[in-house]
Amino acid sequence: MRVLDTIPFHLDFDELKRQLHLNRKTVFSADVRKLAGLAESLIKAKAIYAVSCVNRRVGDTVEVDGVTFTSRVLRVNLDKVESVFPFIITIGRALEDEASSCNDLLRQFYLEAIGDMALRSSRQYLEKFLKRHFGLGQLSRMSPGSLKDWPITEQKPLFSLFDDVENLVGVTLTESMLMIPRKSVSGIFFPTEVMFFSCQLCPRNGCPARKAPYDETLEKEYGLHDG
Repeated sequence: MRVLDTIPFHLDFDELKRQLHLNRKTVFSADVRKLAGLAESLIKAKAIYAVSCVNRRVGDTVEVDGVTFTSRVLRVNLDKVESVFPFIITIGRALEDEASSCNDLLRQFYLEAIGDMALRSSRQYLEKFLKRHFGLGQLSRMSPGSLKDWPITEQKPLFSLFDDVENLVGVTLTESMLMIPRKSVSGIFFPTEVMFFSCQLCPRNGCPARKAPYDETLEKEYGLHDG
């Protein structure tokens, strides 16, 4: 188990424009750039990860370091994998608190968008770190709650793989299994020859976070389709 507590983040204004669906030629005001500077100073990204062994696979369950997860998709994805990388990432509470206390809705909107970008950047940083540090080629990931097949209740066993998450990275779970701070993400990275995205098994329309189109054929291959 290891903690990364100096994850860097520098705001890319072109990327912010893309996230906000603005014209690339849009010129941000000095106030927005000042706000961006404030946001960067408030973001304290941390990550915790472990190198875990896949112990056994039975039916729709897979055991990782003695902890059982129930998900057919996860079990299939780990069928030929021996080691995986459970993780928890957060950007901290400071930016979230600043956004919550803000009465200016546009300012709040910008802060939330920057927070989302910082969390995504931190996840990419961890992925690149794992590839470099362990000499890996391609990594895919799954997160509890990203699919009906692996519900958010699986956060509890995932967190149990780590000791004192709150003390190490400042993240806690609510009774409904949501993470506090909100700008946090958890999951399992795993080596793969064919890139996997949970989006491929999700038919939800109009999702702004979609990374791959829904694939009904792939859903059948995972044994999730009734038809």
